[in-house]
Amino acid sequence: MKNRALFIVDVQNDFLPGGALAVPRGDEVIPVINELQKRFEWIFASKDWHPAATVHFDKWPVHCVRGTKGAAFPDELHVRRIEKVFLKGTGNTDDGYSAFEATNDDLVFRLKSLGVTQLFVSGLATDYCVKATAIDAVRHGFDTFVVRDAVRAVNVHPGDEAEAFAEMEAAGVYIIDFDQVPNHDL
Repeated sequence: MKNRALFIVDVQNDFLPGGALAVPRGDEVIPVINELQKRFEWIFASKDWHPAATVHFDKWPVHCVRGTKGAAFPDELHVRRIEKVFLKGTGNTDDGYSAFEATNDDLVFRLKSLGVTQLFVSGLATDYCVKATAIDAVRHGFDTFVVRDAVRAVNVHPGDEAEAFAEMEAAGVYIIDFDQVPNHDL
């Protein structure tokens, strides 16, 4: 099952309860993602990695400034097996919602060079970076699955999460539950 990879989107301290841009119940994805990792040989992740001054902060509170505790992965997240972390939102002009916008490496090239054809997406937040990453994955030719139990939404407006799931499905993303992820014991 080397053709499958797990992708962990932006599970960073600033997006967890108490963080600068907390996703409600965002911490609930951590134990699910830790369990999901047991089912995959390839695991990748992304981080918001913003400079201290960026146009992105005209829209959002200051968050995930590179090198800060807020930009770090939480201690509870298992990171030992993450193959590569893709950094996004690194410039003054880019928002970097999709992990495919990473500036430190080419995600498409990395996945395709490993023979990955199926990408399972988890993390934060469903209605922003998870959605953008999943839709871009489909655009780049990957069979893409979002694991519903392993994502949480900001829900700036009521119904944003449901709308995000609908947009992803319309783009060809499969929305599945944890128990639908094929098991692959390492």
